[in-house]
Amino acid sequence: MVDPTDITVWLALWAGVLSFISPCTLPLFPAYLSYITGISVQDLQQSKSPKIRAKVMSHSLFFLLGVSSVFMALGFGASFVGELISGFLTGSSGLLIQKLSGIFIVLIGLFLIGFLKWDWLMQERRFQFATKPAGYLGTTLVGMGFAAGWTPCIGPIFAAILILAANNPAQGLTYTSFYIVGFALPFMLLSFYISTSKWIMKYSTLIMKIGGAMMIVMGILLYTGQLARLSSWILQLMSNVSENVILIRQ
Repeated sequence: MVDPTDITVWLALWAGVLSFISPCTLPLFPAYLSYITGISVQDLQQSKSPKIRAKVMSHSLFFLLGVSSVFMALGFGASFVGELISGFLTGSSGLLIQKLSGIFIVLIGLFLIGFLKWDWLMQERRFQFATKPAGYLGTTLVGMGFAAGWTPCIGPIFAAILILAANNPAQGLTYTSFYIVGFALPFMLLSFYISTSKWIMKYSTLIMKIGGAMMIVMGILLYTGQLARLSSWILQLMSNVSENVILIRQ
């Protein structure tokens, strides 16, 4: 069951959204949609045919199925490794892993806001098909190829989620699932309203910087061990609000 006071879960959701709307992913979205559907970008943006829209949405769903399968496999692997390592670590060693995880997330945040320049992270290693395999199976394979590549922006952000999964194996698959939901929701929304992607592109760099700043804060909280305390404080705050609402109603 998801704990609504666990802010790491909501960070994972936001990280998924951030991955999709990043300046090195969103601009490619119309081209990818055209590739998996076989419909030109111009027709996608101008046509309002229910038949075309249904084709776009169905192929988007299978594309995300391929993406999700790879992300979940990586999340499971990170959780498994984290649980395996934690079994051999003492309390002080576990604290060291937590601090190293916090430092890594801060570095990723600095990269996203543009403070750090790592050219090797910006190199595309995404597997591409010369011609898309036919049908929905082909679309799923394209999604798997997209997710398996160390794509600019997506790689570093998802790496931070894998670090969180390894640091807290019990919640690793939850973090990964929320990341996938965060990536999938805007993907499906823009598949339905593809013409609005230009408006979001205009502000994608600013959104990335805001997201990077949030990751820096989360990294600092993780490093200092304040993440759990913050969740407890939020839980207490929600409990107090609920009690006040009940008293007002009575």
